[in-house]
Amino acid sequence: MIVVFKHFFYKNYVGLSLWPFIILKNDDLKDDIVLINHEKIHLKQQQELLIVFFYVLYISEWLLRTLFYLDSYRAYQNISFEREAYANEKNLDYPDDRKVFGFLRYF
Repeated sequence: MIVVFKHFFYKNYVGLSLWPFIILKNDDLKDDIVLINHEKIHLKQQQELLIVFFYVLYISEWLLRTLFYLDSYRAYQNISFEREAYANEKNLDYPDDRKVFGFLRYF
């Protein structure tokens, strides 16, 4: 389910997935198939990790990478979940075809 919250986002972020929703910054983004596919990949990741474990791992990895890079945005870009989503966001079949725990390839 896609919902729009204009004032929910920080800086350049325009979308995110919070099971079972894809939350977008504005209505025009509903037509951005690459962004929607990116967020669908995150929904698959969340589902396979029973939602709570996804958030625990995501935040833990972000914190560790922030300490490593001393740059929170660079840390975000290198989170395994994000690396998988960015690498495959243009492949519209990927959410259906991906292997379980596909993000592990991107650690």
